[in-house]
Amino acid sequence: MTTLYVRFLPPPPHEAALPQLVALLGEFSPTVEALPPDAALVDLGGAVRYFGRDAVELAAVIRVRALALYGVECVIGAGPGPMLARMAARTASPGVTRVVPDDPGAVAEFLAGQPVAALPGVGTATARTLCEYGLDTLGRVAAAPQGTLQRLTTARIGRELHEKARGVDRTRVTPNAATRSTAAERPFPRDELDPYRHRRALLSLADELGARLRDGKQVCRSLTLTVRYADRSTTTRARTLPEPTAHTAALSSAAYRMYEALGLQRARVRSLALRAEGLRPVEGAAHQLTFDPADEKARALEAVADRARAKFGPGTIVPGRLAA
Repeated sequence: MTTLYVRFLPPPPHEAALPQLVALLGEFSPTVEALPPDAALVDLGGAVRYFGRDAVELAAVIRVRALALYGVECVIGAGPGPMLARMAARTASPGVTRVVPDDPGAVAEFLAGQPVAALPGVGTATARTLCEYGLDTLGRVAAAPQGTLQRLTTARIGRELHEKARGVDRTRVTPNAATRSTAAERPFPRDELDPYRHRRALLSLADELGARLRDGKQVCRSLTLTVRYADRSTTTRARTLPEPTAHTAALSSAAYRMYEALGLQRARVRSLALRAEGLRPVEGAAHQLTFDPADEKARALEAVADRARAKFGPGTIVPGRLAA
């Protein structure tokens, strides 16, 4: 099986772009998994036989068509499965497809020198713990006993690390549609180290998305946080909300929890992006009553702020913590 991981550069400029780009990939394979906001996985198993071209040749055609039709460049990685394709794309450059051959020796060689943080699903906190014990590369993680990895992390994480560091990938490309969503991004003027400024940006993102959802009479079911670092690498985390909402306080709370779970310390952050997914009309969403006066007051103030924004413009009212 050959899998492509395709990331579009720059990210699609408007919400309709990703479904169109996913549809383009669908011309080469029926097995395409959209990964909002700016990527997709493609299973080329049948496409290689059908078109009589290898993965690199098909990737070149995809790149040309995306650029010609949508003005979007692609970074593409190819590998035996989704995990290796993702990792290959991390070191690929526009115009060149990075390939990990479907060969155990080649896979082991590719993984051996990779930093442990390059493994999909390994967050900053887990990587820090492993590095403290000298397990700073996937080659060293692969050589460690599974029991040791489980003691340093958890039973599940240790087992997954043990397998993935050896190139065992149990994930598959799952066909889906590019779900309806809306996103916002906050690039920093310079690579930002200050957690306080990170949190201000998250609050600003949640406030913008909340206002946008309420204006469109919609709620969202989940949030996805994307952190882009100084070296252009990214970390993405998603969280399903307790209930569909457009309430800024609920959105910001979820964003803060995802950010804190990353355990970023002295990380040079270039930008933060927040995506609201699973959008649906507000009429069909139920709100669980909390009997919390503070919550009801916040929602009442939010409604007043929305009316002011509608009358005087989107920047008329912002949360107090952003006004300073």
